Amino acid sequence: MQEMRITAAVKWYEIGDISQAKAAEIAGLTRAEFINALSRYQVDFMQYTAQELAQNY
Repeated sequence: MQEMRITAAVKWYEIGDISQAKAAEIAGLTRAEFINALSRYQVDFMQYTAQELAQNY
């Protein structure tokens, strides 16, 4: 059951529906554990759009 929550949280984070903190909470993990889960699913832990990056540089 927890793996399903992790998978869902990773996907929702990946598509930008929820923050990293919220995703970790949903998954029942610490932020560090959630970042490790992102790595397992090959999802980048930094989620920025091209527009957000352009605004900062």
